[in-house]
Amino acid sequence: MESMSFLIDGFSLAIQPGNLLYAAIGVIIGTAVGVLPGIGPALTVALLLPVTFKLDPGGSIIMFAGIYYGGMYGGSTTAILLNTPGESASVVTALEGNKMARAGRGGPALATAAIGSFVAALIATFGLAFLAPMLVKVAVQFGPWDYFGLMLIAFVTVSATFGSSPLRGLTSLAFGLWLGLMGIDQLTGQARLTFGVPELLDGVEVTTLAVGLFAIGEALLVASRHFHKPEQPIAVKGSIWMTKEDWKRSWKPWLRGTVIGFPIGALPAGGAEIPTFLSYNIERKLSRRPEEFGNGAIEGVAGPEAANNASAAGTLVPLLTLGLPTSATAAVMLAGFQQYNIQPGPLLFTQHADLVWGLVASLFIANVMLLVLNLPLVGIWVKLLKVPLPWLYAGILVFASMGTIAANPSVIELLLLAGFGAVGFLMRRYDYPIAPAVVGLILGPLAESALRRSVQMSLGDPMILFQHPGSAIMIAIATIALVAPFIFRGLSRFQQDED
Repeated sequence: MESMSFLIDGFSLAIQPGNLLYAAIGVIIGTAVGVLPGIGPALTVALLLPVTFKLDPGGSIIMFAGIYYGGMYGGSTTAILLNTPGESASVVTALEGNKMARAGRGGPALATAAIGSFVAALIATFGLAFLAPMLVKVAVQFGPWDYFGLMLIAFVTVSATFGSSPLRGLTSLAFGLWLGLMGIDQLTGQARLTFGVPELLDGVEVTTLAVGLFAIGEALLVASRHFHKPEQPIAVKGSIWMTKEDWKRSWKPWLRGTVIGFPIGALPAGGAEIPTFLSYNIERKLSRRPEEFGNGAIEGVAGPEAANNASAAGTLVPLLTLGLPTSATAAVMLAGFQQYNIQPGPLLFTQHADLVWGLVASLFIANVMLLVLNLPLVGIWVKLLKVPLPWLYAGILVFASMGTIAANPSVIELLLLAGFGAVGFLMRRYDYPIAPAVVGLILGPLAESALRRSVQMSLGDPMILFQHPGSAIMIAIATIALVAPFIFRGLSRFQQDED
């Protein structure tokens, strides 16, 4: 009941005209960007970080959340009509959705994706509202050693989850941790890794790293690929509404996808890719028409899309309560909080209660806005697919550079942006994940502070990390999560050699 009263207070804040406008802008931009191939919500939020630097913190974070939800919606449009997912979580939707579009059933595919996303996000946001306060009650009892163990889990799971190789994920994380060491040591006051550059005394700006790696790196990668013959979107034929049979075949996958997506998204090693694949496999096994899978089964669109959006709400649970991002967009949103000197975690619900509950309430409003916008305006979203890629990515380069300079007018900052852009291009070119680098820069200084506080409290004895059950268990989990992928890979190679 306490959560319900806080949520009602949050709605009183979220329905203010200014915040409604921020939410509307967020969902429109998020949907539009989700539709564009290769541009996901993480890139969009990264682009807007420097632009929103001087805006109202509450409104800006509401807008970022709207972009997150909108990007999840919009990615399905590209996946269905172009067979090119707007972001990674929509890969599974393309399997059946594009086959439906080619068979002249693009309208029902878009409809079940939009309605399923609405149902899943609605239920999952209720889960966020009631689960987050319970998790906060546990987290406020954490000592610095527990926080260090938690950070280790975040480092390892994010590195193992993103990218094709755990080793590449750890390499990306190490780059971020190295950047996090730059600046003045808060304990001794000594300058570290500044190379005699005064602008680096305050450390590397998270917004500069995020914009450079996500926006500049993506633009350079697309330019290097030379798209000569882009695939044309499939026209939406006939009615966009679902038949009675479509509704009958969709509602159960919507609910199952929600049940799968939300808890996995809420895990420190969550994300949207795992539950979407899991939902697709479950729907294929439970379907009375398994022969339709691979040829345009509506269940293969309804379930994964519900899981996708439920996991988006679940991702906000560890982000808001523990300060742990479990997706690329959540990592950039964490940077958005920090640019306003707001640190997500247990104290967020006491120090910034109005902001948190206003954000949760705005998610309900944004979800309704997205349902109203998606189906009637599908023709406009499809036209966005015809934007020439050179214009699109040239605009991104200009927008990213101007936004960074406006937030921090410095030649050094512009040089860092260009350098991070080049690094982002190389990381994409050689399949190194980007999110761990951003997470390393954000959480690295926090992990260092927690470790040093723990050692200080124990008068220099590092064994204090293993003397407390909570931190010892979390360090053990992090160690297992780090070693397990290499063991499984070695076993699979051993079996292949025997065969």
